[in-house]
Amino acid sequence: MAQRLTIEVVNDLPISDCAVEIVERKGVGHPDYICDAVTDRISVALSREYIKRFGRVLHHNIDKGLLSAGSVKKGFGGGRVVRPMEFTIGDRAVFKAGRVKIPVEEIVNDAVGGWFKENLRHVDIDKSLRTRIALAPGSAELTAIFNRKGRLLGANDTSASVGYAPLTTTEKTVFETERFLNSPAFKLRFPESGEDVKVMGIRTGKGLDITVACPLYASLVRNEKEYFQRKAAVKSALAVFLNETPFKKVTVNFNALDKKGIGASGVYLTLTGTSAEDADSGEVGRGNRVNGVISLNRPMGTEAAAGKNPVSHVGKIYTVLSHRMAAELYERVDGIREVYVWLLSQIGSPIDRPKRIYVKIIQGRRFNKKTAGKAVALIIEEFMSGLGAFTGELSRGEHPVC
Repeated sequence: MAQRLTIEVVNDLPISDCAVEIVERKGVGHPDYICDAVTDRISVALSREYIKRFGRVLHHNIDKGLLSAGSVKKGFGGGRVVRPMEFTIGDRAVFKAGRVKIPVEEIVNDAVGGWFKENLRHVDIDKSLRTRIALAPGSAELTAIFNRKGRLLGANDTSASVGYAPLTTTEKTVFETERFLNSPAFKLRFPESGEDVKVMGIRTGKGLDITVACPLYASLVRNEKEYFQRKAAVKSALAVFLNETPFKKVTVNFNALDKKGIGASGVYLTLTGTSAEDADSGEVGRGNRVNGVISLNRPMGTEAAAGKNPVSHVGKIYTVLSHRMAAELYERVDGIREVYVWLLSQIGSPIDRPKRIYVKIIQGRRFNKKTAGKAVALIIEEFMSGLGAFTGELSRGEHPVC
């Protein structure tokens, strides 16, 4: 492992000390979040079925998904669906192994329907959603990887991923703001608030300016006056929540596109809780990174982790693993202010033997380069030796990807 590991120690400014920091999070009802969450649920469900029938995960990648926006007519007091949203699930899966057929389409439909029922309470999957399955068997060469002997499979792609730690206060605040607005307690208090929450935060110095988009349910708002009253109540509750953060000043912008005096066309209403009903389509890979935020000051890989198979696709394995490695290094190695981990695979090589591991450390006062280097190498080796157990955790959906 030593010959593939590079450790660089620098005196750069950590992100939290930079003049400006921009962080975004797309909430559970956002079309991009939906695509990531649902395709990954399908991968977990397929993995479970493959293990049940064959004792191992078979080749599949469900990382191509498109949620095409539908059409609705809505106004104060309610509305109706004119054209359903259409969810296209694409890429590859094993439909038959030997003489055994796998009910892939049934598994996909169950996973899609189950996710919507659990997370978007106002989506009628029979009237508001169509699912189109565009899956096909994989290529012979990639499928053959799963038949090769060895403790771990070879990587099915040449790919690079990067993770970092710790999260900044801005990153934590943006993440927790969406979680607060979509929490069961908040929905009980404000049932009119929809799930398609998007949070954009910009920290300038010690102040945070945060912009939130969150639709209100048309069926629970009778007129324009009531909309703005309910909007003010939600914004007030959000401001109280954000006042508990350590920023010197917090500015809250809520549904900033709204305009009084033009009725339903000037406010953010929803029938189903998601803008995919009529305004915005979604796609796998355009949502949050696997740590839950989109942080524009950080290096980011290009892989969409959601839906990729959990035992050979390094685009998923290394993306989640690099963040876990970085978090462990930050916790266990003294004197680290910030740490980044890059993992590069080479197609066909065992997944526990990356072509390159690059660790970049921003050092603090108590950092000892000599002892730290040994500790970093030991921790990296621990992760690599436990990769079999880690892929098992991924196949069971134990690590979120959005």
